[in-house]
Amino acid sequence: MSRSSWIQRYLLPGLIFQSVVIGGGYGTGRELAHFFLEHGPWGGLLAMLGISTVIWSLVCAVTFEFARIFQAYDYRAFFRKLLGRGWILFEVLYLITLLLVVAVASSAAGSILQDVFGLPYLAGVLGLLAAVGILVSLGSRAIERAFAFWSLALYAVYACLFASSLWSFGDQILGAFQAFSPQGGWPIGGIEYAAYNLGVIPAVLFSVRHATTSREAVAAGLLAGPIAIFPALLFYLAMA
Repeated sequence: MSRSSWIQRYLLPGLIFQSVVIGGGYGTGRELAHFFLEHGPWGGLLAMLGISTVIWSLVCAVTFEFARIFQAYDYRAFFRKLLGRGWILFEVLYLITLLLVVAVASSAAGSILQDVFGLPYLAGVLGLLAAVGILVSLGSRAIERAFAFWSLALYAVYACLFASSLWSFGDQILGAFQAFSPQGGWPIGGIEYAAYNLGVIPAVLFSVRHATTSREAVAAGLLAGPIAIFPALLFYLAMA
């Protein structure tokens, strides 16, 4: 079998992590407003980059290396090694989380198609659910390609959003950051945001199989944090 490329070994887990996080993590912007922006522009920025990103990177690094050591690249195998007989507890929580993420993403899809194209709300919801079903039926390799491509597409979309916002509201955005006055509670906001999004890591484990050494697994984990947070940062700056 040919050796995986450096993109698959180092960047792919982070790209897939970003693709999964965005659905329930910052796709609508409501999450960024709740966990970050309510602490002021600087407080939110410190929480995002100084707390959430660091936690994501460290937890992903440890998780990816654990999965590599035990060759546990699906969530059941992983949590059987980690929790023993208690893995079934995660099974219940994981299913609840999946339902929550799918519900948020489907609702957003329905609203966007309805507001932008005038299509029925239900068409967006059912369309997204159908797309998920088709993608899952195609297997891991298809999911890898789709998520990697989608992550890059999302990067382009958020870059365009940021550029447009900077062009239209640049003075207001800069003005919001002129006074360094982070409001209290921002560390807790960063911890809470990072923690509730860590539940999606098991959905990324299948891509860690490309990392064959400890260095590759840990490096992929450390890179996952910045890769996943950068589009959120662009979105946050636009919201400021």
